[in-house]
Order: sequence, then structure tokens, then C-alpha cells
Amino acid sequence: MSVEFIPPSNSPEKLPKNLSLESTLKDLAVLNFQVEASSLAKEVARFFQAHPLLPGVILTVKGEFLGMISRRRFMERMSRPYGLDTFAGRPIMALYQIAQTDILILPGVALIVVAAHRAMQRQPELLYDPIVVQLEPQVYRLLDVHQVLVALSQIHQQATGYIRELYYNLAVTQAELEAANSQLQSANSELYRLANSDGLTQVANRRCFNEYLEKKWQELGEAAAEISLILCDVDFFKKYNDTYGHQAGDACLQQVAQAILEAVNYSAGEVAGETLVARYGGEEFAVILPRTSPEIAVWIAEKIRVWIKELKIEHANSEVCSLVTLSLGVASTFPSIVRSTKKLDCSGRPRALSS
Repeated sequence: MSVEFIPPSNSPEKLPKNLSLESTLKDLAVLNFQVEASSLAKEVARFFQAHPLLPGVILTVKGEFLGMISRRRFMERMSRPYGLDTFAGRPIMALYQIAQTDILILPGVALIVVAAHRAMQRQPELLYDPIVVQLEPQVYRLLDVHQVLVALSQIHQQATGYIRELYYNLAVTQAELEAANSQLQSANSELYRLANSDGLTQVANRRCFNEYLEKKWQELGEAAAEISLILCDVDFFKKYNDTYGHQAGDACLQQVAQAILEAVNYSAGEVAGETLVARYGGEEFAVILPRTSPEIAVWIAEKIRVWIKELKIEHANSEVCSLVTLSLGVASTFPSIVRSTKKLDCSGRPRALSS
């Protein structure tokens, strides 16, 4: 039997202290336990008993990756009636062919937050199977999924309660696992928010804008309700950056985004909960206004224009005035499920506003 086992330099209880949203699976402790598929199952069982923290075993054929069997699945098969008699003296390949399931294989450069989300999307019975990490071609290691969850809790402190509960519930019943999984969805919603927010301005990003517009287009199309869109562009922003520098430009965009958000929330009335403010491009912002008439949309756009001007952000080289201003365009229509959202800018009654 050919067995290679290299204990990790750090354990799940001693995670690196500098984990961040950019941390990858390479930053965590991976286990190197692999055997040839021709090895006897009883030898693998002895190795599991000698190393109780091993989450599984990687199988190879002449050094080439074949697959993985989790510790739980291996012990489950061996402990069944006649399981020991059936598999102990046979190559582990025989047990693998019966117990084989879908394996989550991720590259070592995968983000920890992405890996945790992918792991939680698996079927309940696979929820705690280890992750196979591919460090480079034909170099595979095992990663205990619980270590990923603990790392996620360190990165996202607001999810600590959910992650800690999952981490200590290793022996819970299927019903308890399903209940814990529903709690983890709350943590995943925070991850979704991060993935759909613009890093600089903290409003929605372009991806979120596209998805939300498509969703509301279908929803309002079925309800025969109107939708309006406001596009906002900071006037002569390149000159602003050239004059004051990119750091000041970033600060300017942050103030503009916050002012747009506050103006929309203040003005949208009863549909405020359905509106979306997004960074559409470099200095461009967009506002989705479901169930909003063109008249109301123009009124909201005017509020945005005034609020931005009242920020009184100096812009000495603006061709409009000496302050940062916005140019805005408004379009409204009744969505149709047979017409693309790209038709919004020409199917409604567009209006333009400028400071």
C-alpha cells in the first residue's frame, strides 16, 4: 500500500489572523492523504483510526488523480452489515465504485468566501464532505469544509453565530442539518450583498443593476405596471480628476452616490423599497424606479440634480459652473415580457435634465 500523509502546518483551531475577503484556499491548512486505488480497504481504515482528524482520502491510479472518499462515507460503508467482510480484504477501488458521489474540486486560488458558498450549495448529504483543492496540475489536497466555515466566520464577523453553530454540530441529525442550513442562508445573503455592491461607492454595482432590471422587467410586465429609469452622469468628471487627483475624484463619487441614494429614498414615496441606485460606469449612476410614472420620475431626477448641486463640491474647471453637477436622462415605459429591457431607452418618453 502506498500512503503519503503530510500533516498541515496550521490547524482549524489556529487559522491565520490576517484573513480577508481576498484570502484563498491556499491560506488554509490542506491535508495530503492519498492512496493507490489498489490498496486494501482495511489498511485505509487503520490509517483513519490513527489520524482521527482526516476528513477523507484521495484515490490515485499510478499517481494520477481518480477521486475521493470522505471519512464519513467510508466508515458508513464499512460499518454496514457484512460491510467489513465484503470490503476489508478488497482494494478500496471496490468500495469507491459503490460509494462514489459528486466531488467539489476547487483551485487553490479560489476565494474562501466563494468556496464556502459553493460548499453550502451541495446536497444535504454531501454538506460536510471535504473539498478537494487542486494546487497545480495533478497536485490535489483535502480541505475540511469546517475549516472553511471557521475562516468565513473570521472574515464576516456578522456571520459568526451561524458559522460557529454549524462548526460544532458535526454529529447532528439530518433534520438539524437542514435547520442549520437555513440559518446559513442569512450569512449567504450578506455575501450576496458584498458581491453585488460597488466597492468604492457602496451602492449596487453594474451586475446587480442588470439582474434587478431584468427581474423587475418581467415582474412589472406581468402586472402591467410602469417602470422608469434615471441615468446620471457627473459633468466633466475627467477634468475634475485632472484638476484635483484621483483620490479626490473617488471621494467625489462617494459623496455623489450617497446623495443620489438619499434623494431617491426621500422622494420615491411608497415605492422606495423597490428602487435601486447603482454605479453604472466610471462616473455614471442609474436609478431603477418600479411602478413610477414619467412625471414622478422627472420630479425625482430634478431632486437628485438639486441635491448634488447643494453638496457644493468645488469644480473649478467645469464648463457648467464652479461646482460638481449632474446631467440626467429619464425614460419610462410599460414592460413587456416579449420585449428586451434594452428597449427602455427608446420605447418610453425620454426626458433630459442638466445643471
